[in-house]
Amino acid sequence: MNVPYRTIIIDDEFLARERLSELVTHFPESFSIIATAKNGTEAKEKINQLHPDLIFLDIEMPGLNGFELLEELDTIPLVIFCTAFDQYALQAFETHSIDYLVKPVRLERLEKTVEKLRLFKGNNTSLKLLEAIKEMATEKEAKKMTSITVKKGEKLFFVKLEEVIYFEADAKYVSIYTNSGNHLTEQSLAQLEEKLPDYFLRVHRSIIMNTNYVENAQKYFNSRYIITLKTKTKMTITTGRSYNAQVKGWLNV
Repeated sequence: MNVPYRTIIIDDEFLARERLSELVTHFPESFSIIATAKNGTEAKEKINQLHPDLIFLDIEMPGLNGFELLEELDTIPLVIFCTAFDQYALQAFETHSIDYLVKPVRLERLEKTVEKLRLFKGNNTSLKLLEAIKEMATEKEAKKMTSITVKKGEKLFFVKLEEVIYFEADAKYVSIYTNSGNHLTEQSLAQLEEKLPDYFLRVHRSIIMNTNYVENAQKYFNSRYIITLKTKTKMTITTGRSYNAQVKGWLNV
């Protein structure tokens, strides 16, 4: 008699956890649900405590996302990705995970996953999966943008990032400041921070600056700094307290 896989369902959406929990009851010979988790941090604790054989894993979650969770585990169980974002359906994960399910999961699709499990005899799957995640992260780093597109009227313009002095968030838009003029983008600072090259630094909740334009930095009260930029008017930026550690790391102090 086959022993079912001790399984944890990890998803930040309550209804998604409930739906998947109900669907897997159709396959009691394959899955035994021992826990659910609503985010990556909670999942890490339960995986380390319960040592499941298999996890259904959402990718986009607050805190630790699915990939970050896997990188932090000492031992990775069998993984079935389950997410609404089909752009993650990369060959690497189809190869090194058991399966990849796009939400909402259908019963007939889960049946195919069960068939894959029955045929599964792979070793070192966890190691290969982790290698695939690191490879994707490396490719993502290599593809960071070199310019940003801005729209004026019906025309699109390309602003080279090396010409951007800093980005500043204000209400709905983010302003792009350059020596030749200012522009607006609808991309958030969080989105930009993921794609910008390493010479950009988040120094305030509303500001990302180009460190190549820094002329000097002076200590300010409450562990903050006043940064003077190489502009005609010697613009200054006051760093935020919550960004003190990364500013100090960049200043090497």
